[in-house]
Amino acid sequence: MIEVWTEKYRPESLDDVVGHRDIVDRLQSFVSNNNVPHMMFAGPAGTGKTTSAIALAKDLYGEDWKHNFTETNASDDRGIDVVRNQIKDFARTKPMNADFKIIFLDESDALTSEAQQALRRTMEKFSSSCRFILSCNYSSKIISPIQSRCAVFRFNRLSDDEVRDYIKMIADEEDLAISDAGIDAAVTVSDGDMRKATNVLQAAATTNEEIDQQIIFQVAASLRPGEVREILETALNDSFEDARDALSDLMIDRGLDGLDVIKAIHREVYDLDISEEKKLSIIKQMGEYEFRIVEGGSPDVQIESLLAQIANL
Repeated sequence: MIEVWTEKYRPESLDDVVGHRDIVDRLQSFVSNNNVPHMMFAGPAGTGKTTSAIALAKDLYGEDWKHNFTETNASDDRGIDVVRNQIKDFARTKPMNADFKIIFLDESDALTSEAQQALRRTMEKFSSSCRFILSCNYSSKIISPIQSRCAVFRFNRLSDDEVRDYIKMIADEEDLAISDAGIDAAVTVSDGDMRKATNVLQAAATTNEEIDQQIIFQVAASLRPGEVREILETALNDSFEDARDALSDLMIDRGLDGLDVIKAIHREVYDLDISEEKKLSIIKQMGEYEFRIVEGGSPDVQIESLLAQIANL
């Protein structure tokens, strides 16, 4: 059985967590004092929220960490029953060789308002024997009574250098033949998401003995920076139909959706040789069309409309 690299290379200790040294230092102080408060980990996907929670439990409980730590994904069952049954049942059981247990609630911003109110009451009732770590992408979706009970940790996207060093470590461990351009491509498509970088690298290694830039972009189903820039420059040079045809062919060939294209344009727009006013206009349009796609608009129509707006600058 092929082991998933995101699990295989998950840190065994807080000392091994990549980046976020200020957060890690605070968590380690909790471990050394054996005094963990309720906490909320907020930030984008793939930045180490779940990893940090598990590493904290391993440092705190040692070999007994699996008996005193449970992980629940709120997006699987976001209603009040998951709080009343699954979470409360674990919270009321006695910890093993420890003063308290830890419940890690992933994607807690998916919980309904009623479920969050029930969670607040559970946090109050079992605070002496159980601690909660709530992980979310958007802390604003967590009700204020829960936020006020938690120490808040905000995880930012990892830097390019941190992702690059991690990819090199995996490549050395797995004896991968990957070019420097391939590593740079993996850093680009991951956009600070370590989980995405690891998964793309494993997918590329599974199908190719030698990994280069082209393979990474192909596996990630992503547009290469040069391709995006060429399309944008074509549109800006009043060649809308050529830009539309080129982008349409790439979307079909790579299986891209509208949001993938908008993210790729966003990465390149700042480096275009155009005025600041035009860059601001393009960014404004990207926000508008991303919203339309998220709200259910046709990706093909919206992307063509975005290109038309760019060509009309």
